[in-house]
Amino acid sequence: MFNPLQPVLILLTVSVLAVVVFRSLRLPPMLGYLLAGVCIGPHALGWIADSDETRHLAEFGVVFLMFSVGLEFSLPKLITMKRIVFGFGTAQVVVSIAVVMAIAWILTLDWHAGLVLGGALAMSSTAIVSKILTERAELNSTHGRQVIGVLLFQDLAVIPLLIIIPALAIEIDSDTSDFSWMLSAALLKVVAVLTFLLFFGQKLMRPWFHLVARQKSSELFVLNVLLVTLGTAWLTELAGLSLALGAFLAGMLISETEYRYQVEDDIKPFRDILLGLFFVTIGMLLDMQVVIESFVWVFVILAGLTVLKIVIVAGLSRLFGADSNVAVRTGLSLAQAGEFGFVLLAQAGEFRLIENSVLQPVLAAMVLSMFIAPFLIEYSESVIHRFYGSDWMYRAMQITSIAAQTMVAQNHVIICGYGRSGQSISRIFEQESIPFIALDLDPQRIREATSAGEAVVYGDAARREVLIAAGLMRAKVLVVSYADTVSTLKILKHVQELRPDLSVVVRARDDSDIDLLKEAGATEVVAEIMEGSLMLASHAMMFVDISTGRILRRIRQIREQRYSLLRGFYHGVTDEAEDGSDKLLPRLLTITITQDAAAIDKTLGELDLASLDVEVTAVRRRNIRGLLPTEETRLELGDVIVLRGTQENLAAAEIKLIQG
Repeated sequence: MFNPLQPVLILLTVSVLAVVVFRSLRLPPMLGYLLAGVCIGPHALGWIADSDETRHLAEFGVVFLMFSVGLEFSLPKLITMKRIVFGFGTAQVVVSIAVVMAIAWILTLDWHAGLVLGGALAMSSTAIVSKILTERAELNSTHGRQVIGVLLFQDLAVIPLLIIIPALAIEIDSDTSDFSWMLSAALLKVVAVLTFLLFFGQKLMRPWFHLVARQKSSELFVLNVLLVTLGTAWLTELAGLSLALGAFLAGMLISETEYRYQVEDDIKPFRDILLGLFFVTIGMLLDMQVVIESFVWVFVILAGLTVLKIVIVAGLSRLFGADSNVAVRTGLSLAQAGEFGFVLLAQAGEFRLIENSVLQPVLAAMVLSMFIAPFLIEYSESVIHRFYGSDWMYRAMQITSIAAQTMVAQNHVIICGYGRSGQSISRIFEQESIPFIALDLDPQRIREATSAGEAVVYGDAARREVLIAAGLMRAKVLVVSYADTVSTLKILKHVQELRPDLSVVVRARDDSDIDLLKEAGATEVVAEIMEGSLMLASHAMMFVDISTGRILRRIRQIREQRYSLLRGFYHGVTDEAEDGSDKLLPRLLTITITQDAAAIDKTLGELDLASLDVEVTAVRRRNIRGLLPTEETRLELGDVIVLRGTQENLAAAEIKLIQG
């Protein structure tokens, strides 16, 4: 008897295992979903059939992905990047399609198949590339801006391609006049929808969201977002267009309202889960037997795809005025296939525009190109350094520029990061006539600051040579003004190797990384939440007649104890973090020793909660708080214990106290 829950459980189990493995390897989880689909699909283990129901459910993943792209669609942003987006981006897509169509013609493939394959292979992975560039702090670099501009146009280019593919299917079964009429009708529909968007849609959307938001119900707000997203997608499908186009337009409508970021947070769980399911279904399309039989073709397509995209993108980048090293970096970053390429191929497969013998090797090569993309981008630095002396020259000029400003500096302060915190610190130093040099990676911020005479230069503080050029060996103090633990640890490593005696003050968001940063060599760690609490308490104590000297002593004592008095908090519903990061923060938990609890008549030493990384901060007995816990403290019935630790460790301690 068929159980509809069985394939769902199989899908969830394999997806969880695959994503855990890929996250452990610091690879994009999307690759884990693809691999899960390959394993459980009808062409491998056959645990899940490639049914219409599965594909329809997965299509909602694309709907929410396109909705997210629509939310990012900003006309002012496009105007500032118009040369990259509409110049470079258009050229990349058009040239890529033309080259693939020429190759398809040489291989005697139908021009319809060539056009679809060209569109699919022209796409690059927004999910993979943007994530890696963010982690490498390269979004604002020259090649980073080019990459993002091209990716943005690719996302937009998917819309006409999604319209053209169904029209191509009709053209095959009819004459040219029918095809031209269908294509013209589809384009007219798009123009009509865009006209409605620009002149009427925004006027309707803003007051409607105002009305919903005034009800102050988070459930209603999420329901309204789903209604707008899926409703607009349904309307465009009803008009003969695609669900994805409707979702994109819905995102555009909301992007111009003040609710954009709230909507983005609310829609993220639906998008990520359903998009994961979409990638699983894409993996299910991969027939390993065909791949093995066509191994040579798969390898040729993979190599051709990678090399051609690097050559095309790098060549166009040079044509648009970029240096050679920037052009090659851009090419290496965009050399892989993209998630929207799978969308186009899946749609082409449904309309039978591409034969399975061609589709399977291409699909396999695209999947493999996404697997190698993180490694290709990661090692792009060594490729550039090996073959392009201009990059060394560019970096040498950067280092020289930094060194020129610090050549005569002695006992100065190095400020890593020139955001709001870094700028505030620099203003205080200026008032006290303390010499400093600030390092930052945002070209626009540096350009504006230097034009105002600020002592800030372009440089990655996590690089050893940059710190040396900034006068690390002569500096008095180094300040890390941004709360990025990974980058801060790199800086601390270089400081420990070069100047272990240097005082280093670093910033952290909360108390979760204080011990880690201290062990890495930080002299002082300033936790934002803790310092905010100290300031609130100090101001409040002034109004209850506590002397200033006593307040200062108390604050100094808490800081010397690394905020131990403030670490841990009683968790509530409003403390939930969207990304689950709060689970790593120390919490406070109260546990009452009830009848038959395993901890009754046992000492804290015998229970050994420290082995679970849990600390007993207090014990309340018979409504009297103040019993200082020691190893010899014996627990009794009715005792209330206050524990401090992470969520997971507290759960383990509770089980040990109650069940043994």
